[in-house]
Order: sequence, then C-alpha cells, then structure tokens
Amino acid sequence: MKLSIIGTGYVGLVTGACLAEVGHEVVCVDNDAAKIKLLTSGGIPIYEPGLEELVKKNAAAGRLSFTTSTAEGVQKSDVIFIAVPTPPQPDGSVDSSFIEKVARDIAAALTDYKIIVDKSTVPVKTGEKVAETIKRYCPATADFEVVSNPEFRREGFAVGDLLKPDRIVIGTRSPRPIEAMKKVYAPFHAPMVVTDINSAELIKHASNSFLALKISYINAIATICEITGANVQEVAAGMGLDERIGRRFLNAGIGFGGSCFPKDLSAFIKIAEEIGYDFRLLKEVQHINAGQMDRFVKKITDTLWVLKDKKIGVLGLAFKQNTDDIRMSPAIELCQRLQKEGALLRVHDPKAMNKARAILKDVTYVEDMNTVTEGCDALVVATEWDEFKQLDLERARKSLSHPIMFDGRNLFDHAEMERLGWVYKSVGR
Repeated sequence: MKLSIIGTGYVGLVTGACLAEVGHEVVCVDNDAAKIKLLTSGGIPIYEPGLEELVKKNAAAGRLSFTTSTAEGVQKSDVIFIAVPTPPQPDGSVDSSFIEKVARDIAAALTDYKIIVDKSTVPVKTGEKVAETIKRYCPATADFEVVSNPEFRREGFAVGDLLKPDRIVIGTRSPRPIEAMKKVYAPFHAPMVVTDINSAELIKHASNSFLALKISYINAIATICEITGANVQEVAAGMGLDERIGRRFLNAGIGFGGSCFPKDLSAFIKIAEEIGYDFRLLKEVQHINAGQMDRFVKKITDTLWVLKDKKIGVLGLAFKQNTDDIRMSPAIELCQRLQKEGALLRVHDPKAMNKARAILKDVTYVEDMNTVTEGCDALVVATEWDEFKQLDLERARKSLSHPIMFDGRNLFDHAEMERLGWVYKSVGR
C-alpha cells in the first residue's frame, strides 16, 4: 500500500521504516528541512537499535522517501499517519496544536478518499476533533475517514516491538476503513482489536498509566525493603512468578521518566478531571515517583555529607538504555540536583551525550566509561545500560578517592560489590 507518515521523530521514523520493511511504499514528512536533508543524505537524527539499517535499506530499495511537503505526502498515499509531538502543558494537559496544524494541512491537500490515522498519543475525543477540523477546512467534495491507531513500542526496543507487536488497536467510527487498515498490518502477526475511536485512544493512556503504576508500586516496596532489610529483587522475582502479575516493569530504581509515562500520566489525570473524576490513584503514582528521586539524592548526601566541590562520576544520561532520548530523563534530573548542591560532575553515556550537551552545562563529558571515575569521590549509576555491567570495577575502585558507588539501577550484585571492597548503595536492597 501507499502510506505517508507525518512526523519523523521517535514514533514516526520507526513506524515509517518498519512499514517500508514489510513492503509498503512510505513517504515520511517533516517540516524540519534540516532533518529531511539529513535523512535524504543517508543520515539519521535519532538513535534506536536497528533503525539506521532499516532506513538505509528501504530508502535504497525505493520503498522509503522523505519530503517537507505535507501535500506531497497526502497526494502520494492512501493512508496518512499523524505522528507529531503532543507535548505536555504546565497544567498537565496535552498541547494538541501540532495535531490541529497537521489536520488543517491534510485538509487543504485532500482531493480523493483518504484514511487519516492518528498515531500520536492523544487525549480521548481527539479523533473527533481531527475529523471536525478536516471537515471544516477540506474541499466540499473531499472524502475521508479518521482512525485511531495508538503505538505500543518501547524506546530502545522500538523496531522489534513494531515488527512483532503484541497487539494492534484500530479505532474507527465506521466499518469503511477497517479492511484497508487490516491490509496495512497484514504482514504483522498479532491480535487486532477493532473498536471505536474513543476506546482506542483510552487504551493507550490506560496502558501507559498502568505500567507507571506498576513501577511506582515496586519502588514503594523497595522503600519498605530498605527499612526492613529485605531485598526488592527477591520480592519482585517472587511476585513475578504469579502469571497474573508478571515480572516485567518490577525493577526498582530512581523512578520512571522519558517522553511517555510522565506525560501520559499527567494527561490522563487531567482528562479524568475534565470529565469530573478525581484520579487520586494516579496522583499517588506521581507522588511516589517524585519521592524516589528525593530518597536517592538523600542517600548520596547522607553518605558524602557535604556535596559542595565533591567530584562525582555519573554513568548514564538517557532516560533508559538503548536510546539517546533525554526528554524528562531521571539521570539528567539527578545530575541537576547534584549540581545544585555544588557537586562537580564527570558524566558518560554511550549514546546521549551529544543531546545532553544542549541542556546539561558545566559538566565534564567523558568518552570512556572506565575513565569517568578519575579524580572523583564517588560513582553514580543513573541509567541501566548493559555496557555498564562491563565496567572495570577494580580500575574504578582504585581511581576513586573512596570506593563508593550509588547504583540507582541495581546493575551490580550487592554481596559481590562489598566483597570487592566497595561501599555500595543500591535501591531496595
């Protein structure tokens, strides 16, 4: 099929590359001319494992192309995916201005029947607004349907998640676009949920909020474990064997971040508020998440006492492993909190340092993780990169003025670290 993707960020570019990979003709659209020039020349603006190879392969095969023209994308496709940002506003609600602008641009370019698919994470009833906007601004003879098709991919694992999804959700107002959407996803073998648009939009916010709840729950358990001398990893392992619970998202740490969970949680609370429901459960999830960072910073200050002029090495800047995304990153927040206390930081991340430089100032960026501890008083692990498990612990221990590690992601074995001579502080153990 002929498809277009409007927006080439973490959602749009992965979606476009994967749909091209299974044989569709895909045009990716973005109003950022520099980004389109980079993609056209064979570059890639984001890091996602496996993505660069897919983009280059399918561009070379002629199945994937790039343009700054929304009109061109609309004219060349039967199905148009909207994958533009939906950033949070100060009150927690979603800024839908990018969606509205794209809807107007699509409307102006409509000439024959098109299916417009909302891929961005949006508040319930956004599909209705998109349809109203397109109808208002399109030619009287234009024909279209609006569909909700939320994405369920994890940054760092997005290519695999999209090529092998656990479910595909299609929300529509009428049966008309269903067959075309089934054709789009025919190469993907996954259960398909066909429902109304409002339900499809709620599925995304309900899913992400539940996962955030699960993380905050295990972080609350981690606090109880620390107080009672229990081990949160053993508790999580025992819980996870219950098939009703499962082990995933039961990893204690310094809290969740990124562009999805915090934003979607705030948006869902605001959505509930607007329809008259006080979603106090999700407010407590936010409270627990914020408190997790407070407790970790206190753990550092309790151990080091005065942070002013202390040199601290930090491993990790991305909000999670396998991505260069630093949006709402707990690692960045932790660095900024330590800086406020006067600490001097040496930092390393395998992929996120270039993006971090724009917002994290007055730190020393280190290319080799094994040199991040040189001249430091302590080491902090802030992101769960697998590479960090290969840290030369003996070299790091000797290069520190005191062999102190604060492991915010529980990457190392507690007993082994103490055997090696470390003062080792982790989460919930």
